[in-house]
This record gives sequence, structure tokens and C-alpha cells, in this order.
Amino acid sequence: MPQITPQDPGIAGLSGRHLWHAPMSSCSQRVRIALAETGADWHSHVINLGRDEHASAAYQAIHPQGLVPAYAEDGRLFIDSVDIIAEVAPDLATDGIEDLLSLADAAQADLKLLSHEFLFRARPAPTPEKAEAFQKDHRNATLTRFKRDWAAGFAPERINAAVARTDAGFWTLEERLSDGRSFLGGETFSLADIAWMPNLHRMRLMDWPFGRYAHLPAWFERVTRRESFTSGLMDWQPEGEPALFAAYTAERRAAGSDVTSVPHFRGLG
Repeated sequence: MPQITPQDPGIAGLSGRHLWHAPMSSCSQRVRIALAETGADWHSHVINLGRDEHASAAYQAIHPQGLVPAYAEDGRLFIDSVDIIAEVAPDLATDGIEDLLSLADAAQADLKLLSHEFLFRARPAPTPEKAEAFQKDHRNATLTRFKRDWAAGFAPERINAAVARTDAGFWTLEERLSDGRSFLGGETFSLADIAWMPNLHRMRLMDWPFGRYAHLPAWFERVTRRESFTSGLMDWQPEGEPALFAAYTAERRAAGSDVTSVPHFRGLG
């Protein structure tokens, strides 16, 4: 979604760059990487998703869908991460990447589902009272329904379909890289790389089988050497969380229920 009119009248009076974001939000990671690439100064407003701060009336007056990130520049408000990175780093908008940006945008729903299934179940479950309050306070019906589905347990078919679509997206990147290019858009680092870096990082946390692809792992190692990946993503990860996810992934693998156990990866669907 492009620029929107803020419901919070205070946004229009802000000067400079302001980002409302969460440390482990992949869309927030995109924007922080883009900001790091530009070297621009910005004001950080951390939204604690664990405390359901995105369900507050104050934050939903900034982002009407109650999601992160939201970005304001001199009073102009943007709420879609792909639009935000284009606004933040227009010099990285090279030709021929529009389809990759659209694909990255579409991939977010599956990334969210797989993250919640294969990583975020390692975190303590919300109390019934907290879950009920979120359902009452958050006005995004899609998100509240997703939270109910997660608590009830995602249907295996839904998980498998998300894995299959994610794998198909990675094969699209693999095909693009198969001509020997250094980056997704060619020989120049671009918004397409920024859009996909957090997705591969997230899937690596759940031990996605990247050995399936000949060129994608080398691209990822290349882009992770950029300072922007460190300062925009790695430095924001909560201490201990990667280790928590690694232990949970090992537990799921031992139980035969990790991401590689789904029918798509076993040749069954």
C-alpha cells in the first residue's frame, strides 16, 4: 500500500524519518536493512509484539491494520514494507526486479505461517486472558483469525501448501541466479535483495533444506556479508532467541515433525 493518510494527527507534524518496527518482524528487517544501506538517520519506535503493543488503540491509529512496520518521513506515512523500502532507498530500485518484489510481498503470508509453526511455538504460549484481550482489542480480523488458527493448530494441508509455495519462490530466485549474476537483479545490489534477505534468514533458522538449490545459498552468504544485514537484522535479534529456535528445531527434527517432514519435501505432495 502506498502513502496513506494517518489517523493519528501527530504523524503529520513529525520531521525526519520515523520507523515503528519489531526486532523479529521480517518486514521490519527489510526496512532496517534499507535504512542501513542509505546511512540515513532515523528515529526508532519499537513495538513489542510479545506484549501485544500492536493491538493498542494508539498504534492502530498509526497503522490501521495493526501490523509492523509503519514508516513516516516528514509527516508522510507508509505501511507496506515493499513500498517503504522503495521510499527509503530509491537508488536501489533497478530495472527488472518488479516481479521479485511482488513475489516477496506475496510470500509474507506463508513466511508468517511457517514462522509461527516451526519457530514461534518455542516461545511460551499466551495466557487465556492475554489471548482473549488480543482478540478484543485488535481490529484486524485477518490477524485475529490467524491467531485463533495458530492456537488451535494449523491443518497439515495448510502447512504443506505454505512450504510448497515458499519452495517455488526460492526456485524462482534460483533460476534468476543461474546465469551467474551476483545479485537478484544483476550485478548491482537492489531492493530485490533487501526484500528477500530476511526471508532466507528466517527459513535458515528453521533449518530449511537449502541444499536443494545450486546458487541460492551462495547469494545469501554474499548478501549477509553486507554491513546492512548485520546492523539492520542481526543486531536486532533478541539475545537467546536464535538458540531457542535451534533447540526447538532439533526437537521437532527428532520427533519427525520439522519443516523437512512435510509431504512436499518427501515427494508426497
